[in-house]
This record gives sequence, C-alpha cells and structure tokens, in this order.
Amino acid sequence: MKSYFRSWNLMRVLRLALGILFIVQGIIAKEWLLAGLGGLFSLMPLLNIGCCSDSGCNTPLPKSNKKTEETSYEEVH
Repeated sequence: MKSYFRSWNLMRVLRLALGILFIVQGIIAKEWLLAGLGGLFSLMPLLNIGCCSDSGCNTPLPKSNKKTEETSYEEVH
C-alpha cells in the first residue's frame, strides 16, 4: 500500500479531490450527470490514467536530423 501512494503527486491528489467534490455537489444538487462525471474524474487518478500521467500527451520526437526547408509565402492581392 505504501508503494502505491509513493507515486502520488500534488496534481494527482488535486484531481481526486476535484472528482470527489463533483460527486458530492452532483448528489446535493440531484444532478446525476455531474455525479457521474465526478465518478469518472475520481477514477482517473485512482487508476493513474489520463493525460496528466507521465508522458500522456507527448508526441514522439523525429528520429532523423534532416533540416526542413523553410516555406516561403507570397502575398496575393
């Protein structure tokens, strides 16, 4: 259990807290869609999935070192 919580950082805790806040607010307001979204947002940090995880949104770097030619544009009137 300790090794599970070692990988947690501030962003992950904040995402979980906001998800729980959405669930509570959705139940109080009887907005079940909001409560469902809060459940989804709470599940993401618990399972460590989503764009905020390590390299979730990174694109791969090109493997070649070829320089691209600069494109020249011509203004048309």
